[in-house]
Amino acid sequence: MNIRPDQVWTTPLNEMDAVQKGFDHTKTIRFYDTTLRDGEQSTGVCFSADDKFEIACKLSELGIGRIESGFPRVSEEDTQAVKRILDAGLKSEIWGFARALKADIDAHLELGTQYTLIEITTSDMKMKAFGFTREKVMTSVVDAMKYAKDKGIKRVNFFAVDSTRSDLGYLRDIYGAALEAGADEISMVDTIGVCAPETAEYLIRQVKSWFPTTPLHWHGHNDFGLATASAIAAVRGGADWIQGTINGMGERAGNADLCEVALALQFLYHVPVEMDLSKAREVSNLVQKHGKYEVDSWKPVTGKYIFTRESGGVAAQFHQPSAIEPYSSDILSATRHIALGKKSGLANIKIKLDELGLSAPAEKHGAILERVKSVGTAGKRLVTDDEFRSMVKELG
Repeated sequence: MNIRPDQVWTTPLNEMDAVQKGFDHTKTIRFYDTTLRDGEQSTGVCFSADDKFEIACKLSELGIGRIESGFPRVSEEDTQAVKRILDAGLKSEIWGFARALKADIDAHLELGTQYTLIEITTSDMKMKAFGFTREKVMTSVVDAMKYAKDKGIKRVNFFAVDSTRSDLGYLRDIYGAALEAGADEISMVDTIGVCAPETAEYLIRQVKSWFPTTPLHWHGHNDFGLATASAIAAVRGGADWIQGTINGMGERAGNADLCEVALALQFLYHVPVEMDLSKAREVSNLVQKHGKYEVDSWKPVTGKYIFTRESGGVAAQFHQPSAIEPYSSDILSATRHIALGKKSGLANIKIKLDELGLSAPAEKHGAILERVKSVGTAGKRLVTDDEFRSMVKELG
């Protein structure tokens, strides 16, 4: 999607060297979507095979470079979902998820998965919870990488669970062992969402210094509300891929929201991204529908009302989008609207009349506004267009 400079209205202070320094403005950041696996771990969410197939198709249209199809050993329905997605011939690469177990890898081999992310914990805290030792984990990683590559998996990503809380010396050793055993890529994983953005950047730079030519992923959770910021910091540190989900869904507080990350990277840091943001809201709505939940109406990128104005003071500036919005609604293929309610002013009335093709004498606008405020306040809600039409008919 071609976005013109006159569609983005941020601040020139973003151009300061202190803001832009460290980012590679020539490298396109790509996205690895895990909505169908990590996203489905949101409590209470259950996607059917049909849901997953439909979402995968839309993710491909969005421009997602890699789609994690799921974990076939979870259920027969998940197996069918992975098979359908693999057979669809989508533009995105279709990746499988597996633990460092031969049975998990075999499940993908049987379906024809060519790219697989293989995970095991690398932090002492989680090892203790599982009853693992460092030696056992190291052996499992090496065996799994060799097995996957020997069996014909084209690309393998070693996904070091809880790596942000792992001993750095051990982490370096196990990344190195995984790569030597056949892994093609590695992931830095903030499983519990504990990293400050500065820590995320530091860790990515550290791993890049160890393995400068190895594709490096960042996977972060949102437990402190910093998943988007940490993903951006990881890009500054040198990450090649950002993993996350649509709407930021996922276990506990969720994952990084890929559309938020793409928006911020492109418009605040001038980092090119592989994503068609004009399709972001369509994909978001589909995932909400199948997940049977709704995001906050004020959520960045995908919120229902981010281009809708109720406040009279803001509505008075509605004719100049750059005065009240940071970027054009056209970028997201969204429509700007005026809402009517308790906080509305005379500007709302005039704009809504024009929007609906209605007319009323200017001297009647005040009475109509009072009725709008009364209904909105009493009902603690917005006034519908049909209600407004009736008010205009009665009072205008």
